Amino acid sequence: MSGDAVPPVYREVVERGLWFEEFEPGTRYLHRPGRTVTEADNVLFTTLTMNTQALHLDAAWSATQPFGERLVNSMFTLATIVGASVAQLTQGTIVANLGFTEAVFPAPLFHGDTLYSETVVVETRPSASRPGQGIVTLRHTGRNQRGLEVAHATRSVLVWFREAGERQAAIADAATVAGAADEDANG
Repeated sequence: MSGDAVPPVYREVVERGLWFEEFEPGTRYLHRPGRTVTEADNVLFTTLTMNTQALHLDAAWSATQPFGERLVNSMFTLATIVGASVAQLTQGTIVANLGFTEAVFPAPLFHGDTLYSETVVVETRPSASRPGQGIVTLRHTGRNQRGLEVAHATRSVLVWFREAGERQAAIADAATVAGAADEDANG
């Protein structure tokens, strides 16, 4: 086989999260890489979300406050620690985010800090009202580069059991192929 030749493909692997059956209470997932937060991240997120808090935007004013500098928007911190878990836990296997029971920010995050995320599976239970789906409770934690906890949140997600999820994925794939064929035919 020459250096440019590609072997025949016999198997495809789709990146996905975990099916309901794969979540085990007490398992900790470390999501890597970390995310170094920049001033641009903080200012963009803060202004996109219409948050005019001077602690995120005004360096001169923030210098006169207890932390002596601007703080990273806590909603950015929360979104990042949850977002870091998606590829490993819920990509393509989630039905819905059901909600948060707590979000706590015990220490600030600053520009230039690196945010590391981890998730512990707290509890799992089959849905009583939605066959083929189950509820998973997750505890997400964010730590800075020194290991100091800067945030944690507990949330519940609705996820597919493997069989039902694979069936749903096949339906979605068929619809995508049919839609593409219709688009090609109509031009």
